[in-house]
Amino acid sequence: MLTLDRTIGTHFFTSDMGGNPMMYVNLIWAWGHPEVYILILPAFGVFSEVVSTFSRKRLFGYTSMVIAIMAITLLSFTVWLHHFFTMGAGANVNAFFGIMTMIIAVPTGVKVFNWLFTMFRGRISFKTPMLWFMGFITTFTIGGVTGVLMAVPGIDFQVHNSLFLVAHFHNMIIGGVLFGAFAALAYWWPKFTGFRLHEGLGIAAFWSWLVGFILAFGPLYILGLMGAVRRLDSYDASLGWQGLFIVAGVGVAIILLGVFFQVLQLAYSIWKRKELAVGPDPWDARTLEWAISTPIAEYNFATLDEVHERDAFWAFKQSGKHRSAAYHDITMPKNSGFGVLIAGAAFLVGFAVIWHVWWLAVIAFVVLIVLIICVGMREDIERTIPAERVATIENKLWGHRS
Repeated sequence: MLTLDRTIGTHFFTSDMGGNPMMYVNLIWAWGHPEVYILILPAFGVFSEVVSTFSRKRLFGYTSMVIAIMAITLLSFTVWLHHFFTMGAGANVNAFFGIMTMIIAVPTGVKVFNWLFTMFRGRISFKTPMLWFMGFITTFTIGGVTGVLMAVPGIDFQVHNSLFLVAHFHNMIIGGVLFGAFAALAYWWPKFTGFRLHEGLGIAAFWSWLVGFILAFGPLYILGLMGAVRRLDSYDASLGWQGLFIVAGVGVAIILLGVFFQVLQLAYSIWKRKELAVGPDPWDARTLEWAISTPIAEYNFATLDEVHERDAFWAFKQSGKHRSAAYHDITMPKNSGFGVLIAGAAFLVGFAVIWHVWWLAVIAFVVLIVLIICVGMREDIERTIPAERVATIENKLWGHRS
């Protein structure tokens, strides 16, 4: 619809000829708010793995965790209008979306309490991935509470487009998504490389990020309540904002120190990879990816065994059984560059349409169609790894471990 507005003069989103700009805002946020859950739900999965592993316990309330994800998935499509309560849609519309925004906090809270109860009476090991989880719980809870505050239309009218909103958003995305990504990197790095990241530098990076984040975004809540809006290029010193902005600036500097420690951690760990080398299961983990070779072979699992437990690898280790090694031929897909080429052609189509470069749009579109047809006509798309080679790889990478 936006493309048609730009190219052939339709008026879906213009303010003349019967169009309505707010329809565009509705559509983009009907996509945009579920999208933030697309960002955070993988991080939730990461934290479930990390907490269970480093608490040496089964994940508490697994069924309720799954139900909570389903509820979040459904409710995420019913809250988009809280991004523009100030539009003037009316009290009934604002009340509905305010209530739905409050309700979606419930399944999210269920997950937080399940993680905490997983830790309860566990034998907790505060390795770097677990520290990132602890930082997540602290920052994400603050962000969640302030989100519920802004779910009240009256309060949102006061803080809309202010630095209060900026602080809330970063509490959710940095404290949730980014900390989740850092936890995942530290947790699974040994699995796909064969060596750990340096623990001391990881701890230094974590504390720099956590302290810097609180200093950088904590003052923004106060500034937002004092009337500071986002995208300011200047402000009156008499408003009393200067000190809080300085504190926020110090926080940014400490975050940059954390980034420095992360880069240093990666570089140092790669340099000292022989000293930091580990086996297939460095964390004494619970799930099946830790049962395969490290570094991971191209086929992942050499055998497909029956699974009877949620924490199948943990149950296998506790049983004391030995690993069977009856290997078979493995069929693998052949590599192809068509995906990159199709993506490049599609990008050129979109770029050309936006900038009205019609000759490029036509050529790129024809190339795109030809590439898609070529992909569909491919026949030689698989290759076989013989059982003898699988056995050689497994014996070399796995060794005598059972």
